[in-house]
Amino acid sequence: MLWFAQAAALGRVAAVIAATVVFPLLVSGPAVAQQTPGYPSRPITLIVPFAKGGPTDVVARLISAEMTKSLRQPVVVENVTGAGGTIGTLRAAQALPDGYTLVLGHMGTHAAAVALYPKLGYRPDVDFAPVALVARMPVLLLARRGFPASNLAEFLAYIRGHQDRINVAHAGIGSVSYASCMLLNHLLDINPTGVPFNGTGPAMDALVAGQVDYMCDQIVNAVLPLRTEVIKAYAIASADRDPAVPEVPTAAEAGLPQFQVEAWNAVFAPKNTATEIVHILNAAVVHALDQPEVRAPMTGLGGVIPPPDQRTPGALAALVAAELPKWRQMLKRPLP
Repeated sequence: MLWFAQAAALGRVAAVIAATVVFPLLVSGPAVAQQTPGYPSRPITLIVPFAKGGPTDVVARLISAEMTKSLRQPVVVENVTGAGGTIGTLRAAQALPDGYTLVLGHMGTHAAAVALYPKLGYRPDVDFAPVALVARMPVLLLARRGFPASNLAEFLAYIRGHQDRINVAHAGIGSVSYASCMLLNHLLDINPTGVPFNGTGPAMDALVAGQVDYMCDQIVNAVLPLRTEVIKAYAIASADRDPAVPEVPTAAEAGLPQFQVEAWNAVFAPKNTATEIVHILNAAVVHALDQPEVRAPMTGLGGVIPPPDQRTPGALAALVAAELPKWRQMLKRPLP
């Protein structure tokens, strides 16, 4: 029940964000769309390949509100769930390259999924036109509030001794939560029972309700339940602590320095999208990331907004190219 109150608070935040989309023409913006006559002339769909309420969804609704203002056309978030985000991502890959269908992909859909789906229907480095990196997201190791361990060392000892009775929540094969905890499980040489959900929003609900034991999740989804103490965190898989949850030690501080994972979110268009349209969309994303209405809530939830040199289409293409071989090497054994 505690989670419902926390979720309601998050819902109110999302409602405020969404409300800004309803009246786009009443708010002045930089009119990015004027660079190319005729585009955009109708609403743009931004596919979120996960359920509402998760980290990717929250990020999408933040940037779409500001993109709506600058493009002077609604940027409408559409949640298309399933298969660790690959169903919605595939839909975007197969869409017309006219700039009216985009996807907010991430480390899972555009890197880890390639190693986990031998018959994946798209190639992240070929079938998309990179638009812009939106955010980098530290990953946390989380557990239900009543899990019998007070720190990472106790967690490791307990899970190794009871792995036949332990389960781990994730948002489907190929998701950030899946890939991150797979890395953790490889490091610990354990093989717990996996419990898939359509997104980390529903997975978090299950963790708060005590229906699953632990999960790995992006910080944006974890800050509010941690602050209300309905779950616990053992480590953050980054080099430094995050100001949003300063009490959570780094994995190195907690005794597992090899557990280093950084998730990221980025906007992609289908391949063959005109360069001019990509530039318009990139300018809209970059403008959104510089607005206090985006920066404050995103950083307040622990997200890291990339500096300008990391927001270009070329920088995003280079990131995907670097991530693909890294995750092919990391992901050698699937969760059940």
